[in-house]
Parts: sequence; C-alpha cells; structure tokens
Amino acid sequence: MGREAQRFMDAGELVPDEVILGIIGEVLQGDDTGDGFVLDGFPRTVAQAEGLGRILEELGIRLDAILNISVEDDEIVHRLSTRLVCSSCGIALAPDGESDESCPVCGGTLVQRRDDGAETVRHRLVVYREQTEPVLTWYRASGAWVVDVDGLGGVEEIWDRVRAGIGI
Repeated sequence: MGREAQRFMDAGELVPDEVILGIIGEVLQGDDTGDGFVLDGFPRTVAQAEGLGRILEELGIRLDAILNISVEDDEIVHRLSTRLVCSSCGIALAPDGESDESCPVCGGTLVQRRDDGAETVRHRLVVYREQTEPVLTWYRASGAWVVDVDGLGGVEEIWDRVRAGIGI
C-alpha cells in the first residue's frame, strides 16, 4: 500500500482515501499497536473519519480521544515558515538562533522545506478550514471525546496541557 501511495505522491497527486485507509488498516492490524497508538494528521476529511470508524469497528478498537491542539494562524505561519528539516534524517527543528546549520541528531544539513514558505502555509490553512476542520465537527456530533488544547507556549507547557486534557 505504501508503494501505491508513493506513486501518487511522486506524480504530485493526492493519495486517494482508499489507499490511505488501506495503509491505516494494515498498520492497525500490526503487532506494534497493541499498547495503543496516536494518529497524527489523520483523518483529514470526514470521508476518512468515516472510513477509519469502519476499520476500527471491524478490528474491535475504540478511539479514546480526539486531540485538537489549537494555534492562531499567524503563529502557525511563523512556526512552519521558520522551521528547518534535516536533509539526511528528516527531523524537523525550530530554529534556535544559532548559526550552526547541521542536524543535532545525525549531522546532516538543515534546510527549509519548499512547502513551508509563508504563502504556501497560508494556503494549507485555507485547505485545512475547508476539508479538515469539519472532521472535528463530525467527531463532536458523533459523541467522541474531543479534547481541545491551547498550543501556545513551550513544548513542556503544551505537553502538560495535553496530559491534563486526556487525564494522564
């Protein structure tokens, strides 16, 4: 399924829902999800949320919570348009103001992703409002436990809010 998804991505096309859902279904049937799992950036559409619901029902899995970390658009644009990504290992880092352009994990070169320019990020936010934000409305209407967390502040501060929100 991953190769099928790669074919669409290489062609600059969106990966169809049935391929994405197939990948998610395969992963959720694996041995490494027995202690739980986190889906980050998925589902992106109501159709994907409905498909995920069918997969989870077939597997006898229930979602514990939907985590919604909220950040104002200007902050999102700032964060994404200033982050750097390692060209070797792919780790994303917020700039720390130092002139060192090497990855602290593997020593690779840090670069800005082409799709992290401010205008591109603003366009992605428009797409988010149109396609992904309705997923939260759908989950709320379905009775799922949606936990809203303020995403401003330092990593530890936000992580503390997440833990408090989901009760861990």
